[in-house]
Amino acid sequence: MSMEPSIQTLIDKFHSRMDKDEQAREEVRPLKKTINIDLGTEYYSMKLENARISDFKPQMLDEADVTMITTPESLQGLIDGTLRPMKAYITKKISIKGKIQDLMFLKKFF
Repeated sequence: MSMEPSIQTLIDKFHSRMDKDEQAREEVRPLKKTINIDLGTEYYSMKLENARISDFKPQMLDEADVTMITTPESLQGLIDGTLRPMKAYITKKISIKGKIQDLMFLKKFF
């Protein structure tokens, strides 16, 4: 089962939040980041700029600011709340290349 629909749902949720919450939008607006998601069997990339996520594609960017490496199962656990982000990181179910602060900052907006 592809994780693409689940990731797209998160992106849609993020956009909805940015559209409704001016304070959150102003907090995120200065960020300009490229993000890779490496699931081992699936690969995705996206860009964050001006409080919008764009260019969501099933491929990896050559040079991303943040790369999240995990499994489809762990990502699904993070999405549905059965796996807490810090527990996933500490137990090595997820690893981050780049600044973890970027990912942790964005986490609060989902």
